[in-house]
Amino acid sequence: MGGEAGSAAVVGSEGRVKSLGLVFEDEHKGCYSSGETVAGHVLLEAAEPVTLRALRLEAQGRATAAWGPSAGAAAPAAASEVEYLNVRLSLREPPAGEGILLLQPGKHEFPFSFQLPSEPLVTSFSGKYGSIRYCVRAVLERPQAPDQSIKRELQVISHIDVNTPALLTPVLKTQEKMVGCWFFTSGPVSLSAKIERKGYCNGEAIPIYAEIENCSSRLIVPKAAIFQTQTYLASGKTKTVRLMVAHVRGNHIASGSTDTWNGKTLKIPPVTPSILDCCIIRVDYSLAVYIHIPGAKKLMLELPLVIGTVPYNGFGSRNSSIASQFFMDMSWLTLTLPEQPEG
Repeated sequence: MGGEAGSAAVVGSEGRVKSLGLVFEDEHKGCYSSGETVAGHVLLEAAEPVTLRALRLEAQGRATAAWGPSAGAAAPAAASEVEYLNVRLSLREPPAGEGILLLQPGKHEFPFSFQLPSEPLVTSFSGKYGSIRYCVRAVLERPQAPDQSIKRELQVISHIDVNTPALLTPVLKTQEKMVGCWFFTSGPVSLSAKIERKGYCNGEAIPIYAEIENCSSRLIVPKAAIFQTQTYLASGKTKTVRLMVAHVRGNHIASGSTDTWNGKTLKIPPVTPSILDCCIIRVDYSLAVYIHIPGAKKLMLELPLVIGTVPYNGFGSRNSSIASQFFMDMSWLTLTLPEQPEG
């Protein structure tokens, strides 16, 4: 039900409750943040008089990380859970001293409203070994029938402002590698790379500054890629998933030549923002500039990146207007990235 705004689910076969629905006050609101109010209505349509014990609303949010034992192992599955949200509201209950309440046939609306906790909530996320999910559920308790319920997913975002001093700092790295084995060395390949700041938003193009010097006897190819690293912690064990989410390729560099990237751009696709404040699931990013050297291990520099949600507002930024579309383009919420080799 998460994405279908206002649709009602047909529940029960006894014909008494025709439908039960849950709508948010602002169905166009993509995400909620800590401290905000979530409001809406539970819609109930009765075909005939309905008896009920209670109608309640539950809002829950938790991070879970879990995976099964490895093949042939008898060890138990690893699992961890952290709760971020737990709200219960009574929307309708019988008068004092009475066990049941009678609802007349027709359509009924029950408004609800609750405030999300003021302490930061972790951004919604779904990955290979865990998820961070929030949902709102309406539960209808019947005296002589099973409970009936309807659930909607609530997308939550923890804002990261890329204009903070730590994320405006340039990142620079340099490395050199001798090419060859033992004393048959053909000379070094050196690489230095820099980005103007550490924090960027979805939709921005990152200008990459790099200098590559090829003193080896081989033909080399420089490349750059954005990697997403998901880290899951459960029962004291760790699982890591590393995905390439964007990449760009440079020109071949012949032996004895150099090449300079003077702001070569790599666009950030719709990805979930960095998740740095959950103790069992972490989502980190890095920009890797690397060189494939035939017959040798690749030379790689990894520059740390933070994918934020509040766009850069620096003067003369051509990217800021693109980045501000972040709030309109929520496609990262349902994005499942394919697993790709680092290649």
